Amino acid sequence: MSLVKPKIALISLSDKTNIEKIVNFLIEKNVKIISTGGTYKSIKEITDNVIEVSEFTGFEEMMDGRVKTLHPKIHAGILSRRDSDMEELKDSGYEAIDLVIVNLYPFKETIQQDCSFEEAIEKIDIGGPTMIRAAAKNFKDVVVISDPEDYDKIMDEWNANDGISYDLRKNLSQKVFALMSDYNKSISDYLKGDDKKIHDYIIKKSTSLRYGENPHQSATLFTFDNLENRNIANAEIIQGKELSYNNIVDADAAWECVREFINPACVIVKHANPCGVAEANSIDDAYDLAFKTDPTSAFGGIIALNKRVSLATAKEINSRQFVEVIIAPEFEEEAINEFSNKKNIRILKVDIKQDNPYPGTIKKVSGGILVQDDDEKSVGIDDLKCVTKRQPSKDEMQDLMFAWKVAKFVKSNAIVYARKKKTIGIGAGQMSRVVSAEIANLKAKEEGLEVEGAVMASDAFFPFRDGIDKAATSGIAAIIQPGGSIKDDEVIAAADEHNIAMVFTGTRHFRH
Repeated sequence: MSLVKPKIALISLSDKTNIEKIVNFLIEKNVKIISTGGTYKSIKEITDNVIEVSEFTGFEEMMDGRVKTLHPKIHAGILSRRDSDMEELKDSGYEAIDLVIVNLYPFKETIQQDCSFEEAIEKIDIGGPTMIRAAAKNFKDVVVISDPEDYDKIMDEWNANDGISYDLRKNLSQKVFALMSDYNKSISDYLKGDDKKIHDYIIKKSTSLRYGENPHQSATLFTFDNLENRNIANAEIIQGKELSYNNIVDADAAWECVREFINPACVIVKHANPCGVAEANSIDDAYDLAFKTDPTSAFGGIIALNKRVSLATAKEINSRQFVEVIIAPEFEEEAINEFSNKKNIRILKVDIKQDNPYPGTIKKVSGGILVQDDDEKSVGIDDLKCVTKRQPSKDEMQDLMFAWKVAKFVKSNAIVYARKKKTIGIGAGQMSRVVSAEIANLKAKEEGLEVEGAVMASDAFFPFRDGIDKAATSGIAAIIQPGGSIKDDEVIAAADEHNIAMVFTGTRHFRH
């Protein structure tokens, strides 16, 4: 395919980044420049060699600028095929437009701020999309630039080849249609009337990782543009080695869990499962209690804390364990200095409030993908139904609610033993719920933690009474579970036999 060497350029910009650079380049190349409104005024400050659109078309803009480029002379000039339409174009007294440099009204940026509905509607661009779509369709003969970051590509290629190649024109065309897809979707989503601001993001490559779950797998981290908060994917990395694929997965699991708690809390994760969780009056105590749940599993784990990390906590972590990643919303300067003694520890600063660029979970399957909503269902004390003769005490109820929050983030089949707002044993990812309960009991015994009087949370119902019988032999005093088994009556009877209080949530939290 032949090179295109533009002779006439149409420029209309909301984002005027590097406008002087591209205009001066076009002047050097003896390109005739046509421009609109505010862009015309900006170019006029650079050069007198610019023609206003209304002068070019002989049509004055109207309706406060709503109609200015929607004119046959503009669109015939852009859409004309150089191998078949030039005679008709000439007979009409029109000229071919070879280069279209246009970017769009900032619709998404406008609606992400406080604005009225009327202001948002006025930021829906009509002329801009029409021009760049026309140019993108006719990329065989026309160059289209919709992003100031592409100015250098155009200038470098033009200088090197004395024109713009077919491949680059095609690439720039594809970029326009991707932009329009995103732009139109943001408008559509806004008009749905969600009660929250639109979060319509473009996914982009962030960094290539050393490898995936295993060394023979390649991996890449992608993130989204326009994120308002520091999330796991775009965290502020204060220090440490490059994050691995597994680091990021575990960090996300830990951060998801710790954000469930309002009071100072600590979550320690190993292989995407919490191994120690505690809620306390201070972040120092929360870490201490979470670590004591399972010091063995905590080795090489990920620590997430939902409050400012103090020097005291930093010293405790450094003295007690090897840790891969520490995540918190804030760190005392002295704490950062303390962690710097172990330079390989990754320290991530992440906001409690998180963005949700696309609601839901996506999973690859053979021949397709599965998509589901996020598990955002929360259960309060008022939602619980006590189904046993014995009611939970006030302290037991607090522990039941704590254990239920943790169970939501443990791989199924999930069993959580908890006492005084700290986990004392967690069983995860087993084929049998009873085996998960046995593991939770074993973990508690390994660390010498008192099970007698503790509570148990199960992410799904007990299909048989054996799980309740096992809990009774361990000393469990109260149980929280969804209910809904065809043998609920048998399970409830077993709890009554053992004088165990049991509440149903009516909500299941499978996590696979």
